[in-house]
Amino acid sequence: MCRTATVSLPSVLILLPPSEGKTPAGRGRPLDLGALSFPELTSTRRAVVEAVAATSTRPDAHDRLGVSPHLVEEVARNTRLLTAPTAPAGTVYSGVLYAALDLASMDTAARRRANRWLVVVSALFGAVRMVDRVPAYRLSMAVNLPPLGPLAAVWREPLAAVLPEAAGRGVVVDCRSSTYAAAWVPRGPLARRWVQVRVPGATHLAKHTRGLVARHLCEVGLDARTPRGLAEVVGQAFDVALTEPTKVDQPWVLDASVRSPGGGR
Repeated sequence: MCRTATVSLPSVLILLPPSEGKTPAGRGRPLDLGALSFPELTSTRRAVVEAVAATSTRPDAHDRLGVSPHLVEEVARNTRLLTAPTAPAGTVYSGVLYAALDLASMDTAARRRANRWLVVVSALFGAVRMVDRVPAYRLSMAVNLPPLGPLAAVWREPLAAVLPEAAGRGVVVDCRSSTYAAAWVPRGPLARRWVQVRVPGATHLAKHTRGLVARHLCEVGLDARTPRGLAEVVGQAFDVALTEPTKVDQPWVLDASVRSPGGGR
């Protein structure tokens, strides 16, 4: 009897920051922490959920969370995290990067890759995939959350236990902001396959461009195991320059810019 060979997708980990604003689910089942990807993070997630809910009831909640006093409803959502309706993270996270990523318009193959490769590093949940059901919330990785302390430090060890396995033998494509990059730094052999995506001279376009880069990788199907291979793939659609790290445990830097019309290779 003939057996059809199973072709596995290339292994890659594309790290995204969450959006500052979230789109609340209109309806849906409540949060199930144990059902999220990376179940090893459940105990830390529960501790952070409880701490942010308690902090959000305080009179000085806005100061402690580092948000505007006008965001009353967004802070109030933090007190209902376990009962609020949830939706897939890919629809809850919104904003410039996620508009450029535009998951809804991807074809089936690209969407399947996105669901496997894209991981959002979150101050509340540590790490989630696009299909994980989460509620809207307001919490930054820059927050010093009582009684747990700085959230980047809270998540550092738990994320170090799960994200290297998620990367497998592929490249780590880092589209995070510096605030979220502080929560996990690839070490050892994995650091040699760690590529930070940078958008030179265009701070206001950085999120947009990183979203387009992540979308491009999901659409073409990444066939690269090295930083130079990644640069070749991204260079199909963007102007790129790759810089090798000068020290151990530092990332390669891939400068990527949206190619101007008529500026083909």
